Amino acid sequence: MLKPSLIPVLNRLASFWTKSKAYLFLFGLLFNLTGCGADTDKLPVLGQREAITKLVNGKPVTDSIDHTIPDFAFISQYGDTVTSKTLANKIYVADFFFTSCPTICPKMKVQLKRVYEKYKGNQGVMLLSHSIDPAHDSVAVLKEFADNLGIKGRQWLFVTGDRDKIYDIGQNSYMVTAQADATAPGGVVHSGAFILVDKARHVRGIYDGTTEQGVDKLMADIDRLLSESKS
Repeated sequence: MLKPSLIPVLNRLASFWTKSKAYLFLFGLLFNLTGCGADTDKLPVLGQREAITKLVNGKPVTDSIDHTIPDFAFISQYGDTVTSKTLANKIYVADFFFTSCPTICPKMKVQLKRVYEKYKGNQGVMLLSHSIDPAHDSVAVLKEFADNLGIKGRQWLFVTGDRDKIYDIGQNSYMVTAQADATAPGGVVHSGAFILVDKARHVRGIYDGTTEQGVDKLMADIDRLLSESKS
């Protein structure tokens, strides 16, 4: 169990570290802290627990729940609306990119294509790539991008939408960098992370999406979640 006294420390670290490698380090640290004494057979649930208040016998009672990806609505490469219901009862991998990215995105898409190929046809696994440059990445641009990658069907969705909502869900829900930065190549900065989300919309792992080693670990953990959901 993570000690409450450590939570402010991690929050301060997150406020100073905005680059993807720093986020990966931070959540690696969080994994180690929560792993002590935990059930090592299951992946941890990442993120700070959220307080909720409900009435019990007419009296307000405050409890806490695991960090959960909130409801969302974006537009896919097919022009339809993708919501949290689209991924209901699915394990999925989320990432943030933009089609004209000159730096890490090509590496990320090569690695995520490996995940796509491994789980192609598995109805329990999906991929969700969010564009952080919606001004350029229209539905038509995303469709062409997906076609060029050889992606067919709806198992891997590329989504666009309101820029501020994409930035918000990236940084506050998936807990990775996604923001405008005039000094960065392409004018935006984003994490190179892949985020593993379970059927209950809990974040279960964050991985370096630019390396084969990181994605090997991701796929091993997807298999663990698939086995977990059967038990």
